[in-house]
Amino acid sequence: MKDVIDVMQLQREKSRVRVPPIDYRESQSPYAASRYIFECGIKLDAQPLTIATATILFHRFFKETDRNSYDPFLIAATTLYLAGKVEDDQIKIRDVINVTHNSLHRGSAPLELGEEYWNMRDAIVQAELLLMRMLRFEVTCVHPHKYMFHYLKTLEGWFEPAEWRKYPIVRSSSSFLQDFHHDPSILEYKPQHTAIACINMALQVYGVKMPVVDDLEGMDWFSVFSEDATCEKIWEIMEKIMDAYSNEPEED
Repeated sequence: MKDVIDVMQLQREKSRVRVPPIDYRESQSPYAASRYIFECGIKLDAQPLTIATATILFHRFFKETDRNSYDPFLIAATTLYLAGKVEDDQIKIRDVINVTHNSLHRGSAPLELGEEYWNMRDAIVQAELLLMRMLRFEVTCVHPHKYMFHYLKTLEGWFEPAEWRKYPIVRSSSSFLQDFHHDPSILEYKPQHTAIACINMALQVYGVKMPVVDDLEGMDWFSVFSEDATCEKIWEIMEKIMDAYSNEPEED
């Protein structure tokens, strides 16, 4: 098992320098398109769940087909547009076009209402229909977020207030969950287990020991929230989260 503390060092190293942004067209990282979704989603002021839905739809689409058969950045732009509809987060297609085009072609001006704009608009509309068919119109997502915040709220009651406030468990758990969305392996796990793994990772990183709870009777703390969550499964997910930092695209 890798040292979990290394994850925080990886996060710090990744966040030190963000300029200049990466050139997605030249990146060889398998996570470049996922990073592209996050960057564009933030620029579009999309809600966190909208961005999460977009990444899940993206991973599900390429689970069904050959990655070399479609332009991943067109599919990424399409998933953002579709996720806005799914999550009732109003994102205009013109904004999607301009933001995704500018993020892919750094420094370019907003597209005029000309041939290139209409071609891209038609491509997104057609890709949306393709994506819906490939996913058999099952585009709603059950995210780990709601489970994670419910679990965190419960855990807060197990600690003394001063002890809970001492460590950024909520912020770190949320960060790990966001970063795990870059990896398609997030599709392999139940949202409840993913939520637990992110929290457990934060607890491990900061060396937080779970207080003694009489009702647990020696069981793992997360057994209260999910009966089928085994220690092996939770640590397996934590390993996957750590792998995401190794494959994150680098800036030029």
